[in-house]
Amino acid sequence: MKSSKIKDIAKNVIRTEAKAVELMEDRINDNFDNAVQKIIGCNGRVICSGIGKSGLISQKIAATMSSTGTPAYFVHPAEATHGDLGMITNDDILIIVSNSGETMELIQIIPSIKKKSITIIGLIGRKNSTLAFESDIYLDTSVDKEACTLDLAPTASTTATLAIGDALAISLLEIKGFSREDFALLHPGGILGKRLLLTVEKFTHKGEEIPFIYSHDSIKNALFKISDKGLGLTGVLDKDDNLTGIITDGDIRRGLENLGDNILNETAESLMTREPKTVPSNTLAISALELMEKHSITSLFVYSNAELKKPDGIIHIHDILSLGI
Repeated sequence: MKSSKIKDIAKNVIRTEAKAVELMEDRINDNFDNAVQKIIGCNGRVICSGIGKSGLISQKIAATMSSTGTPAYFVHPAEATHGDLGMITNDDILIIVSNSGETMELIQIIPSIKKKSITIIGLIGRKNSTLAFESDIYLDTSVDKEACTLDLAPTASTTATLAIGDALAISLLEIKGFSREDFALLHPGGILGKRLLLTVEKFTHKGEEIPFIYSHDSIKNALFKISDKGLGLTGVLDKDDNLTGIITDGDIRRGLENLGDNILNETAESLMTREPKTVPSNTLAISALELMEKHSITSLFVYSNAELKKPDGIIHIHDILSLGI
């Protein structure tokens, strides 16, 4: 098959699915509002259920809700008929997903759900179907056609349903006032969590690891200190132990190129860069990284207390980059 033909097929799939999602905007009606209000008032959890491709969409909806502040989980309808209905309490809400509206595994659990007086929200692809009638709140996810060229495999319909599920989840997020910090607490192991939670105090070099010399020390001593601590720089303190400057290995290299060996006998004060960049220890690691990138520097001195005369920590850009943020 020619490459152009393959591209045409793929583009047609994208256009068909995009049109299906666009249709969903008109489905955001009073029923959708009622669904969100019901979930907001729910004292339990949101149970999502479906089978086949609709089951996979149900799992994604449950996962998105759970990660954005609405406790939810997936229950397989076939397993539910064999005891997993016990996972669903009277305080829960059930979201069922079915394109045909005639999914037998879902129809079989409806009587038990009704006895629990649980609200059923149906994301159903056929209005005149059993599951649409059984739903307390019906959300229309029907599409004009599937992206499958046979008009058989669930493609546009699953994409449209997923869009409605995302709309529910994000509406709930906004109404609940779910914040970036809340999101981070639910994602402590991922990059997003690290970006929003991890502060520089977790990985600063402290104590003897911090390179310091005094302003009256020689550049030769500065070079020894830089080499000893391995951070590519040293802080410069005045006679009162206040941080007054910084010298990097690059500063010394450029000094040697311009003035030769004589630079080694000069004082640190003559070569240092004044007012080095510092951050408090509760600064987010990602913010520290952004500050380094902004000023094209590789380290920041850290203060755990604003009243301290000299910093009690230092972080290097490699420390942050090694975290994968």
